[in-house]
Amino acid sequence: MLSTTPLGTTGDVSLPEETIFELLANRRRRFTIHALKHAGEPMEVADLSTRITAWERGVDPETIDYDDRRNVHTVLTRTHLPKLDEHDVVEYDDEAKVVEPTPTLDDLDVYIEVLRGREIPWSLYYLGLAVLAALVQVAVAVEVPLFAALDATAAAVFVVTAFAVSAALHYYYGERARLGNLEKPPELRERE
Repeated sequence: MLSTTPLGTTGDVSLPEETIFELLANRRRRFTIHALKHAGEPMEVADLSTRITAWERGVDPETIDYDDRRNVHTVLTRTHLPKLDEHDVVEYDDEAKVVEPTPTLDDLDVYIEVLRGREIPWSLYYLGLAVLAALVQVAVAVEVPLFAALDATAAAVFVVTAFAVSAALHYYYGERARLGNLEKPPELRERE
C-alpha cells in the first residue's frame, strides 16, 4: 500500500491539493519529481528516462541502453513532462530535451509513506500509543496491581518518553520518505 501525504509547500509557491494528488498518482511522475529533487539541477531527458527505467526494472542505470529506455523516454516526453510543465512543477524544453526543476518543485515537500506487509501507518501507531498512555494513566490512578507501585509522575515520564522516542523515529523515517532526499524513491527502498 502506498499512502501519499503532500505536506504542502515551504515558500510562496503552492499547488491545490487535488493537483498534487493528480500529479503524484502516476509512478513515473513520482519518479521524475524524485529524480529532479535529488539532482537539484536540470537533467537531460535521456538521463532521466535511464534513471526511471533502472528504478522500474530494479537494475543499475549503467546496464540500461537506448532500447531499454525508449518506451519510458517516449511516455515522459509525450505525457508526463508536458503535464508537469503545465502545472509549473518543471520547465521542459522539448527541443533541447532538458527538464529543469522550478521553484514550485523546489518548494513542494512531499512525504510518501510506503507500507509493506503488516506495517501500520504512523497515524494508527500514534492512536495506539495514545490509547496505551491513557490505559497506563488509568491503571496508575486506580492502583491496578503492578501499576500501584508507580506514581503519577512515573507514569507521565513513561508517556512523554514513549511519545518522544516515537516522534524521533517518525522524524527519521519521514526524512527518508521525502521525495528527493535519498538516491532511490521511497517506494523502492527496503526497510532498513
